[in-house]
Amino acid sequence: MLIAIEGIDGAGKGTQARLLRERLAGAGRRVELLSFPRYGETFFARSIVEYLNGGFGPLEAIDPHLPALLYAGDRLESRDLIGQLSRAADVVLFDRYVASNLAHQAARLAPPARPAFIAWLAELEYDVYQLPTADLTIHLDVPVAIASALIARKGRRAYTEGADIHEADTAYLTECLHVYRELARANFRGRWLTIDCTGGGDAILSINEVAEAIWQRVEPLVADALPARS
Repeated sequence: MLIAIEGIDGAGKGTQARLLRERLAGAGRRVELLSFPRYGETFFARSIVEYLNGGFGPLEAIDPHLPALLYAGDRLESRDLIGQLSRAADVVLFDRYVASNLAHQAARLAPPARPAFIAWLAELEYDVYQLPTADLTIHLDVPVAIASALIARKGRRAYTEGADIHEADTAYLTECLHVYRELARANFRGRWLTIDCTGGGDAILSINEVAEAIWQRVEPLVADALPARS
């Protein structure tokens, strides 16, 4: 079973992916976690680092087809690894997957141009590159103002010392959130679950509360999809 964790920058994808891995493992499932981009692991990820750090110019000057190809290439290089992990594990978790590319690049376009771009990029990743479709995509829905505040607390990371060109642009993040919500409403290329990380309030839930909300919805789906291990 392939499960992708998605959301705008600052939504807590990496943290929740790790916690879900621990919960699944504690329930007796063989689980693997793969994060995209695969920084330090692939040829294309090296170019993604340059892009995110402004090496190709400011965000508004870059045609979204270019970063779309870089992110898709990172997954193409990882396709064999995805297959290996899928054969060895009950569940493979993705900390960001194809939907990240769809949302982040389509957000750079005017709304009328987005459906055609999404169709083009989905064809590239799923049909041309033959990447497997996630059985379940979990969208961590976090308001942009809260996500931006969480980004500001991040320290130095492997690929950047501060906010990258995506994280620094709140108007862009707002459009990313719009695209994610549209993809989730459409159950684009598979089943989606949306987790409201504020619980309907004005502040973000605690990490453990979000993790529990994810588990309550995911555990029955995993149980239905996979036989119990003896």
